[in-house]
Order: sequence, then structure tokens, then C-alpha cells
Amino acid sequence: MQVAHAVGRWLLAAGCVLAVAACLAALPNATAHVALPVALASQPVTFQIEPSGLWLMGFGLAPAAFACWLGSPLAQRSGKWQAGAALSLLGALGVFGLQDGMSLLVAWEAMSLGGALMLAGEDAQSTGGRSVLLMLSLLEVGAVALVFAIVLLDRVTGGVGFDVFAARAPHASTAAIWLAGVALLVGFGAKLGLVPFYEWFPRAYSSGSGASGAVFSGVVLNAAYYALSHSWNAWLGIGMHGNAAFGLGILALATGVSSAVLAILYAFQQDDWRTLLSYSSAENASVSVAMLGATQLFRSSGLDDLAGLAWTVALLHLAGHSLAKGALFLVADGVRASTARYDIIPRGWLRTSGFMLGLGAVFAAMSLASVPPQAGFVSEWYVFQSVFQGFHLPSFTGRLVLVLAGAGLALAAAVALATFVKLLGLGLLGIPDVGYVQPIPRRFAVAAGTLGLGVLAVAVGAPLWLDALAGGAQALFHANSPQAMVSGWLLVPLTDKFAFISPSKLVIAMPLLALVPLAMLALAKRYPVRRAPVWFGGTADTDHDAMTTPLTFSNAMRTFYSFVYLPVTSTEREHEQREYFIKRLVFSHGVTDLFERHLFQPIVRSVTSCAGKLRALQSGNLNFYLALIGGLLVAILALTLI
Repeated sequence: MQVAHAVGRWLLAAGCVLAVAACLAALPNATAHVALPVALASQPVTFQIEPSGLWLMGFGLAPAAFACWLGSPLAQRSGKWQAGAALSLLGALGVFGLQDGMSLLVAWEAMSLGGALMLAGEDAQSTGGRSVLLMLSLLEVGAVALVFAIVLLDRVTGGVGFDVFAARAPHASTAAIWLAGVALLVGFGAKLGLVPFYEWFPRAYSSGSGASGAVFSGVVLNAAYYALSHSWNAWLGIGMHGNAAFGLGILALATGVSSAVLAILYAFQQDDWRTLLSYSSAENASVSVAMLGATQLFRSSGLDDLAGLAWTVALLHLAGHSLAKGALFLVADGVRASTARYDIIPRGWLRTSGFMLGLGAVFAAMSLASVPPQAGFVSEWYVFQSVFQGFHLPSFTGRLVLVLAGAGLALAAAVALATFVKLLGLGLLGIPDVGYVQPIPRRFAVAAGTLGLGVLAVAVGAPLWLDALAGGAQALFHANSPQAMVSGWLLVPLTDKFAFISPSKLVIAMPLLALVPLAMLALAKRYPVRRAPVWFGGTADTDHDAMTTPLTFSNAMRTFYSFVYLPVTSTEREHEQREYFIKRLVFSHGVTDLFERHLFQPIVRSVTSCAGKLRALQSGNLNFYLALIGGLLVAILALTLI
């Protein structure tokens, strides 16, 4: 059985590697248009992946390959995880390449079912499967919205093929395009973690392993964003519906920015690797959705170059995010392999687990915190440069929305920096417990280090990589925005007269800056350094006891944003035989999930109440059933006569 599981992992990993190689070989062009030998309801099924789909799929599959190679540490001997991973990856491939609405829905549901199967094969028993059911229920809300959007587009265009949508949607009414666009945002946003759907992220991710998180935050999230971006920019004929584009742009910006701020605020409060990283995934997806909104605003005003800029920035952002998040999820599995838990606690792993682990973890955390010269810094810089271009919009409302969006994204970026300082400082540094010397296994360090180097390569090689998206931008916007974002080795927002950076040159300059602290270390060897213990209330405690904890690190933010967090604390007392003698105090703390408390729980209570009242229909009384059938017959006859 172990041999079979190992062979399954290797086959999945090899498939991911081959798919990445195929993406690299096909770019910067799309794949060939292939007619598959199947049909759905007489609709021929065809397959083709656009350059932007190849870009997102390739970067998403890179961490998935390592996740499949390492496998899930929670799956034990169950083959469910491998079957779920295979089904999820296959569904994502369909989302990237299938060319009609009906087959897309099948692939979308396969991707959801595969994710649920992955989690069911891991630790679903500890929660009774509630986290998986919550995920599926919210994703099905999105699926219903997708069905509505595709049926509506079929109604107004006369077909379900994407080519039919693109050809005939420009002649549809603006109201229909607006309604379809909102439904698509809800449908695909359910997997992207937009409000209120992001609340399934921490529950589902924390019931699984880091390997599942790497697949979710890489391939699945990228597939969902590609579907949303492609549907808005290609299906809806948005260039011919300026009012719809403007309204959808404002909606996407408001939804994306609010989702990003809420998700990263909740990420900062987490003490579990998986839940913190899951909220961060929702935040990064929301930033990309905000850029999609900016794309629509620019497009509504005929600013196709700026629309192509914002569209490209979102793809660049998700590329770096996939690699960085995959690296940290695999580090989380390494932490679990060392401690049997996913808690963020100081263990000093960067000192005991080798160079590759430190390289990958630091580079990934720097990128997600938008610290130069990593990929996250490049994409965040481009995000703000895109927002700053709002003064080109002729509408005051559009300019105001982009200014407010910039403020919200700045807040999200600042909290993200603090979040990954917490994760790196408290999760990988610190003073380990006395006698604790178990390092993170080397295989996790190698995987994280390789992905971390990939994060740096995305930033340093951006002047080369961006050309891969030129064909997609030209097809959608008739603009060469990706090529205009490069000037030699400089990255510019379409013109070097506005702003510029060069990560390629920063890689050379920053090591030179390291000479300053090295010189200070050399001076420290010549002059004695006086060391004093940390002040700890005047008591002579050890350095380990005086360390900052995750609670104290995040408490100030929790207090300041208490109107968002609505923090809850409780203290339980365990007594000896009499209540006068306290055996133990148990202190617990947490934050309130806004949408679960104010949206999901009321819905669940109402459904439960209705179910209780309708339970009378299952009384088992034959006379009642006969009366019910008689009433239905009378109603049918009455309707027939009318």
C-alpha cells in the first residue's frame, strides 16, 4: 500500500512538472484549438488555453508539484487525498481550457469536489466534516450564480460557446450584461474568497494540510481568477458597454478592497500557520480582483493601455503569490512534521533546519509582505502605480473611487507586512524550548527553498517574463501594455516619465548595502559589546519566558480595530474537590467572524426552523398523505381548467 501511495504521489508530481513545461513551451502564444470527441447536450466540447491561462496555470502548478511529491502528512494511508488532488487538478485544467459554459460548469464542480475529497481524506474526522460542508455549501451558492449567468448569456446571445458570447454580447442590452457580470463575480468570487465567502477559507484550510493549501492557493485560486477575468473581458463584450464596464469596475474595486482589508486583518490575529496563510490567500486574490475593477474603469473610458496595465498587474501579482504561498504552506507541513502541530510558536527553526529552509521562508515572507526586491514588491508597486493613474479618468466618481481604493490597499499592505513579520519572527525564529532540537525535515526545506528562489526569479526576470503576456493583452485590449511596462531593465507603468524600479539592479545593489552591517560586526569584534537581560517586570526570568508571544504581538491591533474584530475572551476555572481550591485556569481568546455571526448563522437558524415545522410531513400517517395527494390533484385540475 505504501508503494502504491508513493507511486501515486510521484505520478501526480510528474504530471504537474510536465504541465509546467508545456505552459513554458506554448507561451507567449495560446495552445492549439482542439475539438474533443465528446459533446454535452449536442454542444461540441473544444479546448484551448489562452496565454494568460497558461501563465496562471504554470505558476500555480509549480508549488502543486512539490505538494504532490511530498504528499499530505494528514492523509496517512488513505488514497482519498491523491484522488482528490488529481480530480481538482483535472477540473482546474478544464476551467483554464474548456470553451463553452456547460463544460466549464462540469469542470468547476469537479474542482470543488476534488478539494472536498482532499480534505475528507485528511483530518475531517476532527470537525465532523463541518468545514468541508461549509466550503461546499458556499461554493454551491457560487455555482448557482454561475448557472444563472450562463443561462442568461445563452438567452441573450443564442448559444453557450464562449465565441458566441464574445460575438453577440456587444449587441445585448446593458442591463443584461450588468446582471451577468454581477452573477459571474459572485460565482467565481466564491472560490476567490471575496466577502462574505472568505470565511470558508480558514475552516477548510485548517482542516487539511499545507499540501492541500498549496494546491488551493495556487492552481484552484488561479483558475478561479482566470475564469472571472476572462469572462468579464472576453465574454461580455464589455468594450461596447461603457456604463456596464464602469459599474462593474466600481463594484469589483469596492468588493476587492474591502475583502482584502478584512481578510488581512483577520490573518494578523491567527495563531495557526494554515489559517493565517488562508486568510492571506483571500487577501491576495482580492487585490487581483481590485485590479480587475480598475481594468474595467479604464476600459469604460477608452483607456485601453491603462486597462492592459491593470490586467497585467493582476496576473503578475498572482504569479508571485502562488510561489510564495506554496513555499510557506510546505514550511507549515515541515513544522507539523517536527512538532505534530501547526501552531505559530518560537522554535528557532531557521537556526536548526538549514540554509534552504531559511532562504525559501524568508524570500516567500518578504514577497507576501511586499519587501524589495521580491515578486510581491514588484506587483504591489505596480498595483499602486495603476491606481495613481486614475487622474486620466474623465469621471470624478471614477477618480474618487481609485483614490479610496488606493487608501484601502495601502492599509492592507501595511497589515500584511506586520502579519508576515509575526509569522517569520514568531513562527520560525525565537528561542526553542530547553532540550528541543528536532529540525524540520530536509525534504520540506528543499521544496521551500526552490520555490523561494522562484519568487526572486519572478521579480528579477520580470523584464523578460512580461513579454509572455503581450499576446493576451493585444487580443483583449488591442494594446501592448506588457511590453510598455519594460524599459531596458527598468519596470515602468507604461512610461519612465511617471515612475520606475529595477529589481534586477536591486539584486546587485542590496548585497553591496550589506557591507554596512558587516562593517559594524567587524567593529563590534574590536570593541566589547555590553549585553543585558531583557526587562521582565523586575523578575529574573529566562529569555525564553520573556519572549513576545503571538497574543501580545497582535493584541494592540486587536484593541485598535476592536470594532471590526469584536474580540471575545473567556476564563474557565477547574477546581479540586472543593470550589475554594483552583486547580487550573484556562484562558481563551478569539475574534468574531462577522459574516458567520450576522449572515450565516441567521440563515442556518431559519432553515432549521423551517425544517422543524415541515417535519410534520414525515408523520407516517397514511390519511395525511392521502389528503395531501388529493389536495395536489384538486390543484392540478383547477390549474388545468383555468
